[in-house]
Amino acid sequence: MDYGLTGKRALVLGASRGLGAASAAMLAAEGAEVLAASRSGTATGAGVTGVTLDLSDAASVAAMEARLAAEPVDILVLNSGGPKAGPARGQSAETWRTAFEQMAVALFRLADAALPGMEAAGWGRIVTIGSSGMQAPIPGLALSNGVRGAVAGWSKTLASEVAPLGITVNLVLPGRIATDRVAELDGVRAKASGQDVAEVRRASQATIPAGRYGTPEEFAAAVTFLCSAQAGYITGTALRVDGGMLRSQ
Repeated sequence: MDYGLTGKRALVLGASRGLGAASAAMLAAEGAEVLAASRSGTATGAGVTGVTLDLSDAASVAAMEARLAAEPVDILVLNSGGPKAGPARGQSAETWRTAFEQMAVALFRLADAALPGMEAAGWGRIVTIGSSGMQAPIPGLALSNGVRGAVAGWSKTLASEVAPLGITVNLVLPGRIATDRVAELDGVRAKASGQDVAEVRRASQATIPAGRYGTPEEFAAAVTFLCSAQAGYITGTALRVDGGMLRSQ
């Protein structure tokens, strides 16, 4: 199926590895011209160009805002790294502020910068890579649960505002996908419980009906579809890619 992305320009955040890199590669494979943003500015693959962006640096975010004003994109994939694991109790105000600025405010600013170009074109796709914790908070990930919950509310609100302009806004929520981030969290759980990492991974996979972790490519396929011409009537949604892990509807 032709997703109608040939000639479209896309900006994918956090695209040097993991879910962002897989999404950038698949969008490029569908014919999009992809800017892959990351702190290192590195990227590989045909149709993918690396650009530097540090979501924790206000000046770096401002520079990308200016670039989006001068060089509009049709597709924006918002992706931020997760904060350190930890409980809700005892987190400092500064820790909360830092997480919110990097994981929420920076994304909001970049979406605002991209919207005028999409509105002028009468077509746009904004997809935010979230977390299953947006629908079922994950124990020990209080910062991520809290901040990503705010992002979910923003995404749903924005979707209603820009739908008449031909712009869709959606979330894709990964469950346990085989990335460095999930490996890091398995390591944290193993250390806390005194178990071997392999034991922790097996126990985690046993809670997933599919019986395994997903692949970055499986996740990227969902992102790419929501960016397609065929997905023009899908907006304001949160699509889970989790192997059936969450039992709620």
